[in-house]
Amino acid sequence: MQPPFKGAHCGPQASIRSAKLQEPPANMKLSADDKHNVKAIWEHVKGHEEALGAEALCRMFTTLPSTRTYFHSKDIKEGSSFLHSHGKKVMGALTNAVAHIDDIDGALSKLSDKHAEELMVDPVNFEILAHNILVVFGIYLKQHLTCGVHCSVDKFLATVGYVLASKYR
Repeated sequence: MQPPFKGAHCGPQASIRSAKLQEPPANMKLSADDKHNVKAIWEHVKGHEEALGAEALCRMFTTLPSTRTYFHSKDIKEGSSFLHSHGKKVMGALTNAVAHIDDIDGALSKLSDKHAEELMVDPVNFEILAHNILVVFGIYLKQHLTCGVHCSVDKFLATVGYVLASKYR
């Protein structure tokens, strides 16, 4: 895999709901095939979380400047140490969700609390970042990102976004 960055280009406060997480919509539930596909592609993500995450964030910040709101005091330029550090955190959380794919709610509960109560990130940003992660996978993991795998990863990332946004009510 060609490492990222070599020639690559790259809300409002909500009240918190303390009730138990509702079930995601039926079309977001991961099937056995989805789980298999996500785990399979993640074998190719492992060891590259920092670079892939940094490029996905860079693409998000570049293409949609409003997503920079939460990082106004950080250096989020392409190749910055902060971008790499945060990219590693993001992809590390996703790797944890893959490892606990049968209990994503439990695996991301503390992170969901942090995003809702402390960081107050607009949940739409989870969808935007998911899109950029898929773009980066399409560039660097294209031989593994078949139509079926793409669909499975999209559902997985939507499920993660749903879980992270679940405390915003």
